[in-house]
Amino acid sequence: MNKQYVISYDIGTTGVKTCIFNLGQNVELLAGASQGYNLFVLPDGGAEQDPDEWWDAICATTAKVLTESQINTCDISGISFCSQMQGLVLVDRDGLPVRRAMSYMDQRAREQMKKGIAHGLKVAGANVFKLLRSLQITGAAALSVKDPVWKYKWVEENEPEKFSRVHKWLDVKEYIICRMTGEFCMTQDSAFATLLYDIRKGKQGFSKDICKMLGVNYSHLPKVIKSTDKAGALSEEAAAQLGLKAGTAVFGGGGDASLIGVGAGSVGLGETHIYSGTSGWVSTVVDKSIVDAATMVAAIIGADEGKFNYFAELETAGKCLEWVKDHLALDEINIYLEKKEITDSYEGKYTSLYDYMMSVIASVPAGSGGVIFTPWLHGNRCPFEDPCARGMFFNMGLETGKSELIRAVLEGVCYHLRWFIETQEKKIKTSDVVRFVGGGALSELTCQILADCTGKTIETIDNPQNAGAMGAAVVAAVGLGICPSISEAKKLIPVKKAFAPNKDLKAVYDKNYAVYKNLYNSNKKNFAALNE
Repeated sequence: MNKQYVISYDIGTTGVKTCIFNLGQNVELLAGASQGYNLFVLPDGGAEQDPDEWWDAICATTAKVLTESQINTCDISGISFCSQMQGLVLVDRDGLPVRRAMSYMDQRAREQMKKGIAHGLKVAGANVFKLLRSLQITGAAALSVKDPVWKYKWVEENEPEKFSRVHKWLDVKEYIICRMTGEFCMTQDSAFATLLYDIRKGKQGFSKDICKMLGVNYSHLPKVIKSTDKAGALSEEAAAQLGLKAGTAVFGGGGDASLIGVGAGSVGLGETHIYSGTSGWVSTVVDKSIVDAATMVAAIIGADEGKFNYFAELETAGKCLEWVKDHLALDEINIYLEKKEITDSYEGKYTSLYDYMMSVIASVPAGSGGVIFTPWLHGNRCPFEDPCARGMFFNMGLETGKSELIRAVLEGVCYHLRWFIETQEKKIKTSDVVRFVGGGALSELTCQILADCTGKTIETIDNPQNAGAMGAAVVAAVGLGICPSISEAKKLIPVKKAFAPNKDLKAVYDKNYAVYKNLYNSNKKNFAALNE
């Protein structure tokens, strides 16, 4: 492979990570920068973001990585993306948003979903005829209040003036592609995530039948391209704002559910990876469409043509640890008066407050003294769909301290990931060795707890928090002809460390896990009473 540079943007829920990679023998990170932006959580269940804040963060971080790397912009061969999925960005003919973007976390559209699919003779909570038609054509079905088609219908019914100005329906990275190139397009994986995409052989494209059935204006949907396709060239205006060269190739990239697995090197059939960032998931590569409508697990189209990712998602994974940092940790470990990096007062022994938290809870025995945490801070999607579900600490006693509570949060996320693995294994075989990426994989304690809870050998890679950007770089490398195919990604992304499960802890985790799975059904009515 010849040395070439690409710039990747990982557009997440809470911020963007911008990276420059050298595509040599490995995918080598040369510079990285991140910047946050707002997630507006509204009292009616809404969750929105301002697309201008995405763009401002992209511009700022681009300047930082160019300064850090000292690479001539003429040597950057391509631009690619990884981003959060199932957002709704409605734009006018000029590519300007008609309203703030609706996040994948938005759950306002309960009435729209009820009218659209959750009525009549039902199976798995959906009208049986619409469910079967959706499964036949799209390989999935819009069974969640958070699915973007219901957000689209919510805007149509609640904001008709704004809706009247809609020209195209875009997802998050597609909006950025439009802003960079002026092109209205959507990659296949993003198109699939609308649940309007026809996956049948020879039919790939948005389905007019499903659009008609769900009440979507077909003309609002953009053209569909592959992840490795060149979407367009960087415009003069965008180049000036970004500090990049006009005409630079802009590739389609992919959604996080598609590309984080690529960046993890988990690309072969039957290979499983786990991600823990703001959200979390378990994903296994398969070669056909598979749907388990009862548990909300489905095979979604991947960036690698002909492959799918059998995918189970948790809305809040690392977000739970952020919550516990902000609301529990800051006083117990004596830094309450000033919220600052632990390095400011602990002489550099710990690189962040998260590292210090991990050091504190490492001495807490497995099982957290019997305390169990449910990581459903913004509802839950899989293996049960319930926007009313919430987090809780169960089984606290007089001897329980905050250290036990913090460890229980980590364990609770790992219990849910184990639940995903067991749910997937009703339909497929997950791999015995699992790649683990995302910010959660930076903590060796988390890696070991995950191995102990799941019974899987857990592998990590260099810079696991940048797996999405690495996946985007691989896609660009394929589009540029540098790499022959996405299936070659494993050769470019070696293992850094492996964690074998501690069999001595199996009985402890098995006991807590069995209780964990019972907590939702035992409290379903209570969640509804408090949160409907």
